[in-house]
Amino acid sequence: MKTNRVLKSALLTVMILCSLSSVFAQDAKEIIRKTDAKWNGEKSSQGTMTMTIVRPTWERTIQFKIWTLERNYSMTLITAPAKEKGQAFLKRNAEMWNWMPTISRMIKLPPSMMSNGWMGSDYTNDDILKESSIVVDFTHKIIGSETIDGWDCWKIEMYPNEDAAVVWGKIIKWISKDEYLMMKSEYFDEDEYLVKTEFGTDVKTIDGRKIPSKIEIVPADKDNQKTVVIIDDMKFNVPLKDAFFSQQNMKRLR
Repeated sequence: MKTNRVLKSALLTVMILCSLSSVFAQDAKEIIRKTDAKWNGEKSSQGTMTMTIVRPTWERTIQFKIWTLERNYSMTLITAPAKEKGQAFLKRNAEMWNWMPTISRMIKLPPSMMSNGWMGSDYTNDDILKESSIVVDFTHKIIGSETIDGWDCWKIEMYPNEDAAVVWGKIIKWISKDEYLMMKSEYFDEDEYLVKTEFGTDVKTIDGRKIPSKIEIVPADKDNQKTVVIIDDMKFNVPLKDAFFSQQNMKRLR
């Protein structure tokens, strides 16, 4: 009888731990979902940004506009400098394209290019075109709490699903507990070596929601190198239709 009670107690403990593990996993995914929706809009977004690429011997600045619609559609248009002005990038479902007006050429981007630096920056094509989804393509687990720039944050570990087309082997994100702000992210390769760290700072209210207005990407293995993106303006849940995200429209954007 005593043995049976011990076994039942052990079984109950295992069941409780499994249940708690499931709850925590679900909570982690919900945190990431809310954070992603706040950053990208629940349905759509439209904005202008300024990117500064910093290298040991030079700097250059690029200005661009972005449009996104749910997970399947995104468009990016370079507005400055003059040399790259008019160049556009499109993601439509599983296809990705680059329009280069200086040579009147449309180039289809293969999946192998998603890990390449966008416009020579420390952002990848995947970051800009949002080819992968931090909500859908990863498993999520809360692994601790930490304070980042005065914000009490969840520390969430993310591994890609086996069938996901993802360029990262692991991501760790620090998400503020009260505003769902993405304060810090670490990106690792398939061997779990740190590739780059992303910092979100200068929190402002933009279009009615608090978000970091300055994003800084710092490579792990390159001294005196970084990419800084400033959000100049952003509108969320704007009326966009999938027909907007077309190759024809890429050539007409201003």
